[in-house]
Amino acid sequence: MSPEHQEVNLESSETEGDLPPYLLAARNAQAESLSATDIARKKIVAFKFGGSSLLGSDRLLHSARIVKNAAETSSVIVTVSAMKGVTDRLLRVAQHVANGEWDKAALEAEHIVQLHLDTLHDLHLPQEDRDRVAYELKLLSRDLLHETQKLGHKACDAVALDRIASFGERFTSRLFAATLEKLDCLAVPVASSDFVLTCDHFQNAQPHMEQTKWRGREVLLPLLDAGIVPVVTGFIGATQDGRITTLGRNSSDFSGAIVAHVVDAAELVIWTDVDGIYTGNPHVSGDAKLLHDMTYDEAHALALAGAKVLHPQVLPLAAETGMTVWVRNTFKPQQRGTRIAAKSKGGVA
Repeated sequence: MSPEHQEVNLESSETEGDLPPYLLAARNAQAESLSATDIARKKIVAFKFGGSSLLGSDRLLHSARIVKNAAETSSVIVTVSAMKGVTDRLLRVAQHVANGEWDKAALEAEHIVQLHLDTLHDLHLPQEDRDRVAYELKLLSRDLLHETQKLGHKACDAVALDRIASFGERFTSRLFAATLEKLDCLAVPVASSDFVLTCDHFQNAQPHMEQTKWRGREVLLPLLDAGIVPVVTGFIGATQDGRITTLGRNSSDFSGAIVAHVVDAAELVIWTDVDGIYTGNPHVSGDAKLLHDMTYDEAHALALAGAKVLHPQVLPLAAETGMTVWVRNTFKPQQRGTRIAAKSKGGVA
């Protein structure tokens, strides 16, 4: 069984060397009797970072500092997208395979691998940490290249497309966790496919929320209780029999909402490259106004109308627990952004 799909069983007899890092951390947390009944848990805040916030070492460090600052007063859980442009490149690999262009597919896959290895180099981690993360990235790289070679003799169906598309988030989660560690903020990468259980509608899978929440809490809460930031892969889940699925293009906001829902977060902050939600497209219309506060219904209506700031399934999920959702600009963290809640305070910029 792949490490991405190991059953979550902290009481098993597996040796520590066989466990993924987040399961080892969770087991250690349990061994110290840190559970929801033993300690007063801090307020949980969920962050989701889009691909533009994670492209390259400088942006990874900038985003990680936002997390570190928040972690001083709250328990923080992070969901990450692939680096900007990487999912498109991964799907291009699959398209080359479908066209029988196997040399092009392999070359594109190697370029994607090198992008992440170069980013790791530019983070200037301590040697031991860099070697460890490089080893993890190279294992993923081997799997990606193996997928590309294996598909060279098969049709590239929806199942294969999801497997290939999932690698972007899997790379990023390891890099972002390592970046947090560089800043002395305890963090571990977590594969969402280990707890987000979905149907088998590949490329647009829907989560089974009740089972996802039960499985996710077993994985994530011990980490939060131990003061560790889980860095969760967005976009992906897995079927009951362990096959990788994706939740559809541009679904990492939805993934962030799922993760926030699982841990009963008080707030979900969607960090992106705009100042918040506008009355129109600010890149097209000079009359577009920034909205300071909105209700779930108002924001959901905008999402259904095609506004690209939020995935349309985010707000219905947030409304189930009354979670406050923020849309904020990673590159202008001093800006308040847009607050979305059950009741609006009203107002535009």
